[in-house]
Amino acid sequence: MKELMEFVKALSFVRTGGSAEEKKAAELVMGEVNRIAEETGREDIRGEYMTFQIPDAKVNTCAVQVSGREIPCVPFLRSGNIDRECDLVYLDEASDIDFAGVGDLEGKVVLLNKLTDKEVYKRLVEHKASAFLVMQGKYYLSEKEVSLYARRLREHFTKIGMIPGFVIPAADALWMIQEEVEKIHLTLEQEETEPESQNVLAVIEGTDLKEESIVLTAHYDSVPVGTGSWDNATGTTALLAIFRHFAAHPARRTLRFVWCGSEELGLLGSKAYVEQKEELLEKIGFCFNFDMCGTVLGANKIIVTGEKELQTFAEQYCKITGYSAQFGYGVHSSDSAPFCDKGIPALGLSRETSTAVIHTIHDLLPALSEKAMGRNVEFAVRMIGDVANAAVLPVKKGMPEDTRKELDKYFHREETDKEKSDKKEDGKTEK
Repeated sequence: MKELMEFVKALSFVRTGGSAEEKKAAELVMGEVNRIAEETGREDIRGEYMTFQIPDAKVNTCAVQVSGREIPCVPFLRSGNIDRECDLVYLDEASDIDFAGVGDLEGKVVLLNKLTDKEVYKRLVEHKASAFLVMQGKYYLSEKEVSLYARRLREHFTKIGMIPGFVIPAADALWMIQEEVEKIHLTLEQEETEPESQNVLAVIEGTDLKEESIVLTAHYDSVPVGTGSWDNATGTTALLAIFRHFAAHPARRTLRFVWCGSEELGLLGSKAYVEQKEELLEKIGFCFNFDMCGTVLGANKIIVTGEKELQTFAEQYCKITGYSAQFGYGVHSSDSAPFCDKGIPALGLSRETSTAVIHTIHDLLPALSEKAMGRNVEFAVRMIGDVANAAVLPVKKGMPEDTRKELDKYFHREETDKEKSDKKEDGKTEK
């Protein structure tokens, strides 16, 4: 394989899910997979694509205007269309208290500090808001530094109702409130599309325990700003290096490598894998996920998703091998999550730093080094090898109850009060 940083550099370009650039990145990964297989004399290994459709939108017009002034903006994709002048309303945290007494918001656009809570969006729908604005960044950042890019309004919001949404720089939001702006003209015209994305797959068959599998994942797509060098050209490259090692030194158990597309759009590649490869899930006993590594400054991190014994195993393994790492416990917002949702325990191996910021124009090469990546890969190869060659897998499948509830919440399966009430009434009826 090429030097680690050489491939990270080759992959450092915007490669948004479903784009021609993402397909180019997939071809680079596929080319490296097949080259490694050839160099290690593995004629039985060949990379393959797994394609899937993704929800997207083509934006024809997106504009926010205040008294003839154009405010920099990007839309929430698949949030609907609008072309009208609206009254501006700012509701702080948009809590139930903030909404108390506001009445009908028809003809009004609501300015939000952020939009992560489904309950906030539900309040917008219930009060019939015509549109919403979300601010991004700090007041002192320029339009470029804020790193605006369009995001899809996720399905758990649109199921409640459709409201056109925009993202604007915090500096402009501050200006509008300070100037007591009352009227804003909003224009958003978009068409829903379903482009194709793809995973890159490769399988290294085990020796004597080949019916048992371990899945190894990393996403190769990026957001539309920066070069995605840290997130996640590094994880993609690390997984290729791990693939090279085990192609030359196969483990007892089968290793299933998945370079996932469209992770940044909602883990769409890993979700597609567990849907299309459902027959394999019973045989997969473990997942290793690689999402960001190789920073010069920072700390190694291991995110544990599984039973208590997995936490104990990971912590003790680091002590035995002398690998310094911070630990996180619970659902990892990365490609291991769909596997954990199927009861497959997972470890997310990464490296964090405060010297760079992902999903911005600052996710670039200078924060990374060959040496730091090499240390992350070396540890991963050792740990994966010990698990894949173990007489018995060190942890059992399944998720503890608190993690199961966290997964339900993460994948937006929480029951509404109405659904709980309906179930309760159905139970009474059956009795």
